Amino acid sequence: MILAMTMFRQEFVENPVFTDFVLYLYFISLLILFAFGAHGFVMVYHYLKHRKNEPSHPPLTSTPIVTVQLPMFNELYVVNRIIDAVCAMEYPKDRLEIQVLDDSTDESVEVAAKAVARYRVMGYDITHVRRGDRSGFKAGALKYGLASAKGEFIAIFDADFVPNPDFLQKTIPHFSIDPRIGVVQTRWEHLNGDYSLLTRTQAFALDGHFVIEQDVRNKAGYFINFNGTGGVWRKEAILDAGNWQSDTLTEDLDLSYRAQLRGWKFRYLADVTSPAELPAEVNALKTQQFRWTKGAIETARKMLPEVWKAKIPLRVKIHSTFHLTNNIVFPFIILAGVLNVPLIFIKQKGGHEAYFAMMSVFVLAFIGSFLFYLFSQKSVYADWRRRILLFPLFMAGSMGFAVNNSRAVFEGLFRRKSEFIRTPKYAITEKQDSWMEKKYVARRKIDWVLIIEIALALYCLFGVISSLYYLEFAAVPFQLLYFLGFSFVSWLSIRHSLETRKLRQQMPRA
Repeated sequence: MILAMTMFRQEFVENPVFTDFVLYLYFISLLILFAFGAHGFVMVYHYLKHRKNEPSHPPLTSTPIVTVQLPMFNELYVVNRIIDAVCAMEYPKDRLEIQVLDDSTDESVEVAAKAVARYRVMGYDITHVRRGDRSGFKAGALKYGLASAKGEFIAIFDADFVPNPDFLQKTIPHFSIDPRIGVVQTRWEHLNGDYSLLTRTQAFALDGHFVIEQDVRNKAGYFINFNGTGGVWRKEAILDAGNWQSDTLTEDLDLSYRAQLRGWKFRYLADVTSPAELPAEVNALKTQQFRWTKGAIETARKMLPEVWKAKIPLRVKIHSTFHLTNNIVFPFIILAGVLNVPLIFIKQKGGHEAYFAMMSVFVLAFIGSFLFYLFSQKSVYADWRRRILLFPLFMAGSMGFAVNNSRAVFEGLFRRKSEFIRTPKYAITEKQDSWMEKKYVARRKIDWVLIIEIALALYCLFGVISSLYYLEFAAVPFQLLYFLGFSFVSWLSIRHSLETRKLRQQMPRA
């Protein structure tokens, strides 16, 4: 190891051109990460300013016709659960239409058909909607169902959700406040948040978005987004904004911005929740993160020119830019991690004391992120002190997923189209539940993303050892976070893939 350090220093760090290149590139990387990380201070400021301005909940005084759309594709394990939950909603049957928008290609089609037939006999206005093809994916299915929807309002739930019985009673009344309210969005809750360390970390991350971001943006007058599920649209708003479009992987974010630019208002209800299942398997989570990241970049490319041309306040334009482009940080997370190692040797060489003193300012972005997630946990959970301990793991996970998400960023920037790959759901809610024997688990091979994750884990381990050897203790925490992040994600990817392959080999062939 000492020989490797010596060779690294002689081959690279002793070269002044290389040193200057690293110093400039590292500064640019941290500047971009600082800009987005420090945005946490803005969120915390608005949270503290508006936290007492809780929206009032008007009573349900009328019952307009509501269409509930359930888009699904090969959802064998959760079909019955979502249909049962929607049919259990406390809303008059004669004012409720349910569309099961089923693009499935497996036996879940028959399961859905049986569930629909069962509830039709019980007097529910529920239909099993089948298209000739899967064009447009989820956006195409929603648009297809909307053409025949009877409802003035359209509630949407993905198959992994289990809406509460009083969902419509708590959301529909808000549309009566203002005829320009186009969406009422609820906060996601987690059915299996305590299932594993992976789901606990996901819940921690999502709480930051749903408890702070969405609520703060709505109260402060910024644009927010419909989250694709767990909310209700005014049908008129969908049509006025140009209907569902499938040219991005995040049709919900796209339509949200088009609607708000048309003057429609959104109402976010942080105290009304919609329980949902989190991915329990890391490769499924990678797929979900890839789709969300790439879709957001595609939407940014599509909508930012419209945002800046619109007659809206400058502060809204600036905030929308941060909102739509925040995933751009992932390539710079990798870059900062890679450059951290040569910086150890450059610092040992001396002569850059002012540079390193100035770079310490960027630690403030870390503090901003910590406060952001601290308040998100404190607002919801009584045991927030225990939950905030997940923050280092969340940070490490963000670093570990940076390779997967950076790929999504570049594909989005360079207009590379890809199929809408839905996140498989396995009805995992209890600790004893298992996803490994389920049919939708992908048989992942070792791809170049995983190889890079493993290589970066080893590279960052070299950085940790080098920091300790040269007594650069201030660099150890960040080096360690990078190492743990890449190690955890790559290890889980390999472990889950091997466990799935072994189990399938033991299963009898049909």
